[in-house]
Amino acid sequence: MAKVKMKSNRSAKKRFKITATGKIKRYKAGGAHYNTHKSKSRKRRLRKPTLVHPGWEDKVKGMLKEL
Repeated sequence: MAKVKMKSNRSAKKRFKITATGKIKRYKAGGAHYNTHKSKSRKRRLRKPTLVHPGWEDKVKGMLKEL
């Protein structure tokens, strides 16, 4: 009988990317809508991706099972 494969969390796969050094990249929250009252500098900061906090990396990697 064939073994069942582990499935990665599809929503996590769309939200996170793995960098070449093995860190996890994410996009910041709050930049999608209601942008008219936000300052230019705040909107510019929200465009840039950032890294997942080291304390959360194991949890996110667990959702991305293929790593």
